[in-house]
Amino acid sequence: MSGFFGALWWFIVTLGVLVTFHEFGHYWVARRCGVRVLKFSVGFGRPLWSRVAADGTRYQVAMIPLGGYVQFLDEREHEVAPADREQSFNRQPVMKRIAIVAAGPIANLLLCVGLFWAAYMIGWPGAAPILGPTSGIAAESGLLEGDRILKVGGELTPSWNHAVTPLAFAAIDQRAVTLTVEDAEGRKSEKVLRLDRLSADFDQTDPLGEAGIHFGTRSDGRIATVMPDSVAAGKLLPGDLVTSINGKPVTYWTDIPTLVRAAAPGEAVNIQVDRNGARLEFSLVPAQTEIEGKTVRILGIGTRPKVELIKFGPIEAAGAALAETRKQGREMLGFLARLVTGKASSKNLSGAIGIAQVAQAEANQGLSRLIGLMATLSLTLCIMNLLPIPVLDGGHLLYYLIELVSGRPVGERVLIAGQYAGLLVLAGLICLAFYNDLVRIFS
Repeated sequence: MSGFFGALWWFIVTLGVLVTFHEFGHYWVARRCGVRVLKFSVGFGRPLWSRVAADGTRYQVAMIPLGGYVQFLDEREHEVAPADREQSFNRQPVMKRIAIVAAGPIANLLLCVGLFWAAYMIGWPGAAPILGPTSGIAAESGLLEGDRILKVGGELTPSWNHAVTPLAFAAIDQRAVTLTVEDAEGRKSEKVLRLDRLSADFDQTDPLGEAGIHFGTRSDGRIATVMPDSVAAGKLLPGDLVTSINGKPVTYWTDIPTLVRAAAPGEAVNIQVDRNGARLEFSLVPAQTEIEGKTVRILGIGTRPKVELIKFGPIEAAGAALAETRKQGREMLGFLARLVTGKASSKNLSGAIGIAQVAQAEANQGLSRLIGLMATLSLTLCIMNLLPIPVLDGGHLLYYLIELVSGRPVGERVLIAGQYAGLLVLAGLICLAFYNDLVRIFS
């Protein structure tokens, strides 16, 4: 399943699981607190399926898969018989109401840990965190093409994605960060990446590129792609294994551009390849092109990143899941703080379209990648719902905390005004995220 319908399908599946778990948290704790649940809905709008249980609770799946809700017995919303009032949500002590409202985000937090645990147990494929050609600050900091990033600021980075996020945040903060790297010969060292030297007006949509950090690979010299109309077209083929250039052996893919650049401009290079066991030689004159203001020589061939399987046993996976949840939670809170203070660009926000596209892409990469994405989104749902915005769980918790301190509930007028303000803020964020998604698609 691909294209629009594939993205839509994975969006519905992903959001459906996360919302159901979130609402189940509210539902489960409410039942334990003696509150009657009138309705448990996955989605909004007209019901596509519904069933009334023996206890009177209506369970339904509704037409619009953009959320869900649990409806409690509540005197503020409808008339309640005197005999049922003790089961009404609004009659519960404030601590019970806090527990019921907080249960949704807590359920998402627990789901996040569980999903990360499952992903690490299955095996999480990820591109190796290996640097491509370095320039600017990265080169000045001593980072070299082919270096493998083992740690960023003391945090393990088993894949490129694990390295990218903390590096991007350090760049946005313009903060120096210590990297533990391993070169192509297996030698380990620590390098201080001086991201504090980035100019104040750098492009926040590509912070790593601004720092001279690019993705690389330490795969062998196997050719995956040959560009049409390049000097290699019609001679080198996908699947060829480059074994040497000008008599010098090629061990890793990164050796190829290094050896090509070592040749004099306009000079042909002798390339030896293994094609299905047969040894072939070609003489090619690299083309010259401009990249980032520099003249470079290229053959027009490409490779695929080396993908490694990050896999743990049950105990190790539990530790890794907790560490990943803690790391991502810290990064999300940091991003929100930067967004509020203006240090991070609002262009980085993504909405339903972006989530759908990423969900489809991750599903195509394998089950564990999709599970990992769902874990991240579950944590996002937890944190976003705890923001002190009326209409969100965090807004309700704020009201209950005020009630706990003052000894009386927040006034009706304040509640209504807060609802409208919260809806405005939420609608603004949704529209901004939707706009960003459209800009990414059409650009």
